[in-house]
Amino acid sequence: DEFVGCYRTLARTLSEMLRTWEVQPGELVVDVTGATPAMAGALTLATLSLSSRIVSLVPAREGQEEDRIDLAGQPFIWTQGNPWDEAASISRREGCELFNRRLFAAAAKLFREVEARVSGGQKPLYRAFADLADGYDLWERFHYRQAWEKLKTAVKAFEMASLWGGPPGLTSLLPAIKTNAGFLEKLVLDPAPVKDMQAHDLLAHAGRRLHGLHDSESAMVALLRSLEAFAQRQLFKQYQIKTWDLQPEQLPQALQEVCRSCWLEDLDGKYKLPLQAQFRTLAGLGDQMGQAFLREWPTMKPLLDAANHAVLGHGFEPVKAERVQQLYDVVIKLAGVSEASLPKFPILHL
Repeated sequence: DEFVGCYRTLARTLSEMLRTWEVQPGELVVDVTGATPAMAGALTLATLSLSSRIVSLVPAREGQEEDRIDLAGQPFIWTQGNPWDEAASISRREGCELFNRRLFAAAAKLFREVEARVSGGQKPLYRAFADLADGYDLWERFHYRQAWEKLKTAVKAFEMASLWGGPPGLTSLLPAIKTNAGFLEKLVLDPAPVKDMQAHDLLAHAGRRLHGLHDSESAMVALLRSLEAFAQRQLFKQYQIKTWDLQPEQLPQALQEVCRSCWLEDLDGKYKLPLQAQFRTLAGLGDQMGQAFLREWPTMKPLLDAANHAVLGHGFEPVKAERVQQLYDVVIKLAGVSEASLPKFPILHL
């Protein structure tokens, strides 16, 4: 009863008081000197989200001379501990679960809260976890350079942490993160106007949206963009055609008049190739990818029609996951890529 009564009183009043004082997580030091076990337990529980240290004055034993304090003629010493140093592993697993569910921003927030609460020696580890989650969150939003920087920072911190032990499984996680950082490095440092690895990343992004988040609409949008990116890559690398700024004379003869009459963009006055026209251009130039597109067209036509009728396309019907998967398989075949060549985000079991 004493514990419940103490906790009820603290829960009703302390939270608002600390909010008024603008106490941030990790800033609170709790002194339980003289408290009964019930009072100390209630105070610890009520302040757990904000505290990073619990201190208490206890009678000094014989031989304990350092930092002694005399009170009423009796010697005392300060003892201290941080419950978060032990509780952090539970929050770390919760953060890893958020990460594995692709909720990177939520994972980063949780890891930073733990960083603020644990003692100094553990702070770099949880800062690295937060940087890792931030990096993949940035990657999912196509901020490649910032994502690359975050992943590099996290790798260095994890390597340092692994020298001192770190959580089990940390060392085995590093190769996957380094592989991802290497992929981002190639993408970021590619100076070409059509980046070589962009299409691969868009295709992988579509796969994560479809299989990880079960978001068929967003997956279809990313998938169509990846399909276009593969065509743009081929047109630029092999024929120096920029689909967003071309001259009709660069196209096969059969498409030049259509280009002049239909593909002039009002916004900037440049000729731009639509998605299907990009592949028909490749086919007209004798390119294998274009020829493959013509062969796959009967299969692709109803799938592209479903994409057009999707809510994020041009219609009002939610697209079905199986339609996205079918088109995904066609894009894999059309682009001549394998699943193994696509970047894969790690799974955290730490």
